[in-house]
Amino acid sequence: MSARVMEGKPVAQAVLDDVRRRIDALADVGVTPGLGTILVGDDEASAGYVRRKHETCQQIGMASFDVHIDAAQIAAGANQDTLLQAVHRFNADPSVDAFLIQHPVPDGFDFSEALTRMDPNKDADGLHPTNLGKLVLQEPGPVPCTPAGIQAMLEHYGIEVAGRSVVVVGRGPTLGRPLALLLSNRGDGADAAVTVVHSRVPDLAEYTKRADIVVGAVGSPSVITPDMVKPGAVAISGGITWEGRTLRPDVDESVGEVAGWITARLGGVGPTTIAMLVQNTVAAAERNRASRAS
Repeated sequence: MSARVMEGKPVAQAVLDDVRRRIDALADVGVTPGLGTILVGDDEASAGYVRRKHETCQQIGMASFDVHIDAAQIAAGANQDTLLQAVHRFNADPSVDAFLIQHPVPDGFDFSEALTRMDPNKDADGLHPTNLGKLVLQEPGPVPCTPAGIQAMLEHYGIEVAGRSVVVVGRGPTLGRPLALLLSNRGDGADAAVTVVHSRVPDLAEYTKRADIVVGAVGSPSVITPDMVKPGAVAISGGITWEGRTLRPDVDESVGEVAGWITARLGGVGPTTIAMLVQNTVAAAERNRASRAS
């Protein structure tokens, strides 16, 4: 492999070091930030993601709270109302500064409806319509975690974004669309010329081969191959797929023979996503503390 590898752990560690200092400052005034998670079903990958989020909270001195609507409960009649009750519970709990609904949810549950019932001030993932609207308007607010993690990786590795051509392959509301907004907005680590392409575009390579930075945001294994990337470009796998216990990134590993930079197959964007999640939660705790003090 000729490409330099972008590891997510050093980026996440830098974010968590800053978060720890902020948690210590909150502890000095008697505040412990709290993150809530709602997991629906027993999907192994989703359960693993939630477990890592709680482990990170424990490591950095945050409280965490979990609601798990498991398969047995669903079989016994748990439904969308059960999910909405969990959302209401976290909305009303002052110990929970921010929370998330683990995506995706099983058939029969409506993620979008549950998301809109969330208090936008407690949105740990930055996906509530109010907060996505703030991103569009370039106003302060929680930013979707995986896009924010990708931006942090680019900054950490000194990869210039301003004025460069970025192609995002994927237009989903949790990754592709918010990432395109984030990188094209004004500010540090942004100001890029961003193009979003998707499965209805006949020849993806026509766009990706011209890009300085290519981001896979589909969740489709090896959707980006070496022939789709120009020599020296930056190739980032934002989307991943689990095939059994094997993680398959959107950007095929062989792209490393062409690209100048490529994200690691394991430990790439994932660690930064969790770091951004706890950063959003600590920011919510700081806002809550300030509002109570005023």
